[in-house]
Amino acid sequence: MESFSELQISSNVKERLSRAGFVKPTPVQAATIPHAIAGKDVLGTAQTGTGKTLAFLIPVMEELQRKKTPGVMALVLVPTRELAMQVADQYEALGGRQLSPSAVVVGGLSEGPQLSALRRGARLIVATPGRLEDFLKRKIVDLRALRILVLDEADRMVDIGFLPAIRRIASQLPRQRQTMCFSATLAPEVVRVVADHMNDPVRIALGPAQKPAANVRLQAFEVLPDRKLELLRRLLLQETGRCLVFVRTKRGADRLANGLKSDGFAATMIHGNRSQSQRTKALTGFQQGRFRILVATDVAARGIHVEEIAHVINYDLPDAAESFIHRVGRTGRLGRQGCASTFFTRCERTDLRQLEKVLGVSIQITNASAVLAESQPRPQGDSQRSEPAPRFNLVPLQGEILQAQLGN
Repeated sequence: MESFSELQISSNVKERLSRAGFVKPTPVQAATIPHAIAGKDVLGTAQTGTGKTLAFLIPVMEELQRKKTPGVMALVLVPTRELAMQVADQYEALGGRQLSPSAVVVGGLSEGPQLSALRRGARLIVATPGRLEDFLKRKIVDLRALRILVLDEADRMVDIGFLPAIRRIASQLPRQRQTMCFSATLAPEVVRVVADHMNDPVRIALGPAQKPAANVRLQAFEVLPDRKLELLRRLLLQETGRCLVFVRTKRGADRLANGLKSDGFAATMIHGNRSQSQRTKALTGFQQGRFRILVATDVAARGIHVEEIAHVINYDLPDAAESFIHRVGRTGRLGRQGCASTFFTRCERTDLRQLEKVLGVSIQITNASAVLAESQPRPQGDSQRSEPAPRFNLVPLQGEILQAQLGN
């Protein structure tokens, strides 16, 4: 499929795609959408930033366009409320007035607007598992008419403990339904979900799911702990595009973002201790260019999609190789070029070498001294006025094991 115009879908959906500037599908979209529109279950794995959201939204929109029956017909489960809102926003932008509005059902936000959207007859629900299960227990949501279930970023939902809730939700859905599961990596727990809840799925696998995209340049800097902040400033001064900086702790995110703002950088932060309004304001400001730098904990490594992030900087080395993949996946999206820099200290050399080994990648390693020795000006126009044991332990899932567990 070379163009969305080739799809056997309604003229309205084609028109909405064209108006939104979607002309040529990404590889995962081209491989997935025809099977999904035909009603087949789909298991899709691809690197982060390849367009998986549109790969399931187009079939959902087409089903809602074809079937005008009342009731919730499609459910998209996601790991975070930020991702839920972004999926719903993309649906609303593409659906226009021809399709009923969606309902976002997530924790951390007032129930009032969520209940109002459900009462107005939303036929698509985008939800996090915890809040949806609560609504089901209270009989606020009726899913007996459901036709499509989508599990988006299934590996992340498993990572943060949503697997039991997913199983309980799935047990209340009609058996005769279409299920689509999308994931950046295919952990054994995700394979078990697929085996339990999907019927002979079409397997879509594009690129090595456990490797960063080839269009992202990987580099690492060995730096003394007390020179990390200075090194970060130097890299930020060299970069003119959006930068996403990852740290390990919430307190560290606050301290780093406030320090950068004091230095004249247009920076903000996002982490789990911030209110939803603060998180939304930070993310919107970053998307719209009011902030060039977003400092984040791993809450932003998955489920936050901002186009054209030029540079991801791991200020703190991540705790797991999967986290490295998902952090790096915020740049180089949809085939664009990106850069990912990782800071590590002398005592973290083993961790970095193990990370390269597990992912099968080569990271260009540079001593930070040369960068720190360069003379750099303050930001202009950016202001708003013995080695330990490695921590990574991933075992790639072999294709033969995957086929056996899926029953193929």
